[in-house]
Amino acid sequence: MASSGVVFPEVDGRRSTSALGRGVVADALREVDPVGAAAAERETNWRQAYLTHFRRLVEAGLLRDGEAAVDIARAGLDSLHARMRATGPNGEVPLDAVFEQPVDVPFETATVRGTQRPARELTLPLHGRRLGGDELRRQLDDWLWRGIMEPSATEAVHEVLANPDWLDLSDLRLVVLGAGAEMGPLRSVLSWGGDVVAVDLPRPDLWRRVLDVAGGSAGTLHLPVTGGTAWSAGDLHEHAGADLLHSLPAVAQWLRGVEGRLVLGNYVYADGATNVRVSTAVDALTQELVRHRPDSALGFLATPTDVFAVPRDAVEHSARAYREPSRGMRLVRPAVRAASAGRLLRRNYAPTSDPGINDSFIPQQGPNYALAKRLQRWRATTARREGLTVSLNVAPPTRTRSVVKNRALASAYAGAHRFGIEVFEPATSNTLMAALLVHDLRTAPTPPQAPWREEAQGAVHGGLWRTPYDPRSALGLAVVLGLGGARG
Repeated sequence: MASSGVVFPEVDGRRSTSALGRGVVADALREVDPVGAAAAERETNWRQAYLTHFRRLVEAGLLRDGEAAVDIARAGLDSLHARMRATGPNGEVPLDAVFEQPVDVPFETATVRGTQRPARELTLPLHGRRLGGDELRRQLDDWLWRGIMEPSATEAVHEVLANPDWLDLSDLRLVVLGAGAEMGPLRSVLSWGGDVVAVDLPRPDLWRRVLDVAGGSAGTLHLPVTGGTAWSAGDLHEHAGADLLHSLPAVAQWLRGVEGRLVLGNYVYADGATNVRVSTAVDALTQELVRHRPDSALGFLATPTDVFAVPRDAVEHSARAYREPSRGMRLVRPAVRAASAGRLLRRNYAPTSDPGINDSFIPQQGPNYALAKRLQRWRATTARREGLTVSLNVAPPTRTRSVVKNRALASAYAGAHRFGIEVFEPATSNTLMAALLVHDLRTAPTPPQAPWREEAQGAVHGGLWRTPYDPRSALGLAVVLGLGGARG
């Protein structure tokens, strides 16, 4: 396992991802649910059994009218920051002490200005077309009717359509951490004439793509570069980028020098254990920047393949769909249920649940992915209670590169439509989620609510919350039904 930059702590001479996961989850639960904390600490099969413990974090968070989730979030983040370490010229230090290390070679700033006219109307790419105006409104209403997105998400996008001047974010500095991410808002915000501060790994091929987008846009892109005056416009991609795992003090120093109000957008992703390391690095960077720039806003995308408490309205929608299946499902379901001893095509919720618990975890994604995404939700929860503007919206299932390279996930997504789940293309998802980010930044913050209600606002879950069936109880069938489509 990598042992430089932001790293896991050593436990018995090893940097164990499972030990970290167990410890952080147990610490998060300890005050609210001591029994759950003890169960997490005793867990000997973390890589398979993590699902139960991450679900328990959500269930325990519903105590005290949902306010227990705030304590869980704070305790989880405190535990993660206390446990994780960072290495540098002065050896290994606690994570939050990394910003005290000297910066020998600071980043400079390169700026690229697009030459196009800004788009002044929200349009959405969908199935090879570009929807706008009344056509887009009808599509939003169709998604609402089919249970693909929550009513609050539909209302938010309708508001953006009615206020096209909101799209121009040039009065803010949107920091896109993970500038090359398929799900990030970089392309949309630049097309609307916004100012984007881009951070991603120093990979020339990645930066060539990002710089091409910026040059053909209506916005302005600022990026960190090294090499002094040795670079030119023609080879800028060779000098661009910053490694968040290994250059946190330099990145923090560079971002502190960016003028204007910052919106810190977290869109980073990596495979396996590196996902926890880079997500932790971003969280430490966020905490450091907010300390120096307390007017900053935060932006996140939550994964739909997680556990959420969902409103009574979603439970009722799911229950109706279960009671009134299609003719084909009415014929097939009894046989499938009998043959699987009730394991397949289970109800999504007990009919009277309020709120319901939607468990859309995909086990193949693993405990590191679960922890990386959960710490973002924790940060959103605590930041809201500290008075920051926060945009966290559940994004739809999307055919990103990281999904389609996994054969089982690709097949499940290809067969998901049989169960009322809509899987989006990346261009549709990132534009839709960028519009929701605009809405959250342009509207007055709502009074604090129970965190589960805040997470349900603006959710575009693709139908996972409102499908008749517990998602994992349909996953195996979706894989089988989708095998041909995934190969295609």
